[in-house]
Amino acid sequence: MRSGDPLPELRIPITRTLIVAGAIASRDYQDVHHDAEAAKEKGSPDIFMNILTTNGLVGRYLTDFFGPDAVLRKVAIRLGAPNYPGDEMVLTGEVTEVAGEAVSVAVRGRNGIGHHVTGTATVLLPGSGDVRDRDGGAA
Repeated sequence: MRSGDPLPELRIPITRTLIVAGAIASRDYQDVHHDAEAAKEKGSPDIFMNILTTNGLVGRYLTDFFGPDAVLRKVAIRLGAPNYPGDEMVLTGEVTEVAGEAVSVAVRGRNGIGHHVTGTATVLLPGSGDVRDRDGGAA
């Protein structure tokens, strides 16, 4: 694995169920995440995904690629265009640095409106890279 290596894209259909379930699971009871009429009254065309659901989907994207032993050490994201029901979010990533067991990744998620999420993550991959055994020799 090297800097510049792309991760495969992950396509996620944005359904009402995903939006509402994500909000409930993260205890985000803001009406704009489950009540279409309330969202419209506040200027949104429909309910929209919350940041905690997006963060979880970014985490899933990374651990699906790096495997079950990967540990998300840091995830920093910023939201852009909202994820509305009936759209699709396409997550992509690129390795930006490999330092021993730590892999840094730039992540983007786009939908029909534009970029929904941009961010960076550091993933620890036990047993990879320049890992040393307990005696100080190469593993």
